[in-house]
Amino acid sequence: MPNDVRLDDTDRAILEALSEDARLPNNAIAERVGIAPSTCLQRIRALRRSGVLRGFHAEVDLAALGRPLQAMIAIRLTVHKREQIDAFTQHVRGLPGVLSVFHLAGATDYLVWVAAADAQDLREFVVDHLATDPAVAHAETSLIYEHRRGPGIWGAADPGAER
Repeated sequence: MPNDVRLDDTDRAILEALSEDARLPNNAIAERVGIAPSTCLQRIRALRRSGVLRGFHAEVDLAALGRPLQAMIAIRLTVHKREQIDAFTQHVRGLPGVLSVFHLAGATDYLVWVAAADAQDLREFVVDHLATDPAVAHAETSLIYEHRRGPGIWGAADPGAER
C-alpha cells in the first residue's frame, strides 16, 4: 500500500465490515456504513485499486480436509544474505501444508505455520523439508492446541466465537 493513501471514517467502516464478514453483500455494507450502495461499491473498488484491500479469504476447517494437526515451526537459517533469505522464503511458501510464513527479527528467523494429517505427517514434513535443507541451522516444532482469532485492529471480538 502506498504511504499516500488516506482513509476516512467511511473507508475504515467498510474495511471493518469486510474484515468481519468478507461475504457481506454491497447493499448490507452500504446500509451498515450509512452510504448509498453505489458509493459503497465505488469505495470498495478504490480500496482494491489502491492496494488497501488486497483480497477476500475463506476460513476452512482444516480437520475436514484431513489436516487436523497444526504446528508452528521456529527456524533459524545458517546464512543471512538477502539471496538466501529470499530463496528460503519462496521455497518454504511452496511446501505442502504450509499455511503462513512469518519472517522475524530476533533469535528466530522464521515461524512457519503448518497443518498436517497426524504426528507422523508432521515429522515427515520437518525431516524431509527442513532437517535436510542446508539453509536451515535449527528447527523447533511447537504443536498448536487451539487457535482463535483476535479482534484485529477493529475492537473486541466475541471471546466465545471460533473463527
